[in-house]
Amino acid sequence: MLAGALEQLGDRLQPPDWMADEVQHRLVLFLNHVLMQEPEAQARLMRQKGSRVRLQWRQFRLQLAATPAGLLEQVPDGEPELRLTLTDSSPLALAQAVLSGERPAVRIEGDVQLAAEVNWLVDHVRWDAEEDLARLIGDAPAHQLAQAARGAALALRQFVLSRTRPGAGGAGS
Repeated sequence: MLAGALEQLGDRLQPPDWMADEVQHRLVLFLNHVLMQEPEAQARLMRQKGSRVRLQWRQFRLQLAATPAGLLEQVPDGEPELRLTLTDSSPLALAQAVLSGERPAVRIEGDVQLAAEVNWLVDHVRWDAEEDLARLIGDAPAHQLAQAARGAALALRQFVLSRTRPGAGGAGS
């Protein structure tokens, strides 16, 4: 029931275009920040320069291209070499999958080599939030905060898993 209500609410409430654009620009900046910490990832993207990847979920769409520097840039809609579409339209189901450590279901269409490179990036590139935080507040406080965040994330993941397993007490227990 809750999933259905959230689905209907999500269909009715859409962010304004300017907000969606700003979120996309910030996402590209963040992805490039993470990529700049991984030379191997940049080298792989350099080999794919100019290749376009379209990411889509419901009506939201983001099209990116690899730059000669091995980073990403947002490009206007056109015909991409690779299309990645999240197949689960429910925001709740998508959040549950991500929080339980699973990859969301994705339909992949297009260039197989580019898809393999994107898959490598997903498997091997990670944001080191603790390192970024240490630059702001120092090593020891950053380590403590990161440890607390990992503990909270683990507790949240365990809670989500306990609620999504068959036979695990649901909302009524």
